[in-house]
Amino acid sequence: MASLDLHKRRTAAVARGVSSTISSYVDHASGGTLTDVDGNEWIDFASGIAVTSVGNAAPRVVAAVREQVERFTHTCFMVAPYELYVSVCETLNTLTPGDFEKRSMLVNSGAEAVENAVKIARHATGRTAVVVFDHAYHGRTNLTMALTAKNMPYKHRFGPFAGEVYRVPMSYPLRDGGLSGADAAARAIDMINAQIGATNVAAVLIEPIQGEGGFVVPAPGFLPALAAWAREAGAVFIADEIQTGFCRTGDWFASSFEGVVPDLMTLAKGIAGGLPLGAVTGRADIMDAVHPGGLGGTYGGNPLACAAALASVETMRELDLVTAARRIGLTLGGRLRDLVASDPRIAEVRGRGAMQAIEIVQPGTLLPDPVTTSAISAECHLRGLLTLTCGTYGNVLRFLPPLVIDDRALERGLDTLAAALEAVRAA
Repeated sequence: MASLDLHKRRTAAVARGVSSTISSYVDHASGGTLTDVDGNEWIDFASGIAVTSVGNAAPRVVAAVREQVERFTHTCFMVAPYELYVSVCETLNTLTPGDFEKRSMLVNSGAEAVENAVKIARHATGRTAVVVFDHAYHGRTNLTMALTAKNMPYKHRFGPFAGEVYRVPMSYPLRDGGLSGADAAARAIDMINAQIGATNVAAVLIEPIQGEGGFVVPAPGFLPALAAWAREAGAVFIADEIQTGFCRTGDWFASSFEGVVPDLMTLAKGIAGGLPLGAVTGRADIMDAVHPGGLGGTYGGNPLACAAALASVETMRELDLVTAARRIGLTLGGRLRDLVASDPRIAEVRGRGAMQAIEIVQPGTLLPDPVTTSAISAECHLRGLLTLTCGTYGNVLRFLPPLVIDDRALERGLDTLAAALEAVRAA
């Protein structure tokens, strides 16, 4: 088999620390499916971790990249600027929440976006402390590992990490004992005031819905209370919308569900149809606080990625992927809730739109069951459904189908999930 041959080559050439979810090697992909080099097909409930929201090889994206690659592939915007970078920034300034004047900068990845957002917040406020939350994931660089909560596999033996990072409790309704969003926020704020001091806080950094941490949706009122506290304290409120952004949750950005308007937003993943691009967008006074030359990078805002981003946003608008995500969410959430009713291993269904998950526990308890979770995911893969696990305890199955997936493929994928759950229970 071609995948076996490729795996032998990979073992001899690729560092062991770079792992993969499945052992097959993709040959081509489109819409909601992936096909490997041996002709096997998977229904895609991963989207490259929420990246290919407009589908793989989306026609507008392909055409835009093809046209741009024939014009020029790189000049470095800091050396010889070009219109595409400006156009992407203009688009982000318009799309993101808030009616104030905004500025944007472009980078290569989500982790780089988070790093720059922290730099900007520290520079603008003259403060150093950064507040993050339990179960958070913000990246794999040294600073973003410090911001990330989970040890294995992200932080284990990679320290020492960057300092002046402080972690406080997240609103996690399943595990909070019924704590309201307002009370969960008060708990976090009390800790900030007592252990850090409001006047030392440069930024409060949070995912509106946590990604790798388990698709944790905070209780209503949690995010608005934190944003209000940050505003009063003179701290920068940063929404990490890297996984939640660009229609994924049934709105352009997840912050909008409770009317939260962040000072800064970090963006990546679904922004460019699969090409590497990230961004920081936010209040002009904060973004422009940094001196000329203080922000940038060789490849940030590469012209091919910019062309792909503009084409992706056009595709999202043309196909109304906000509505598509909501429609997917109704089907996905409905089927998942049906499974909960008959399966005591599923403690909860949570998420929004086309970003949903189930948390797997030992029946009758809230004890995480990562072994069963891994077994269910592996069974899905054997049956032709690509799924991902996540969560601090490794006990959450997350579902991120492309927003262009057709109804038939979505239903087939959910049928496969139900069969996998039953097969693991019967084993």
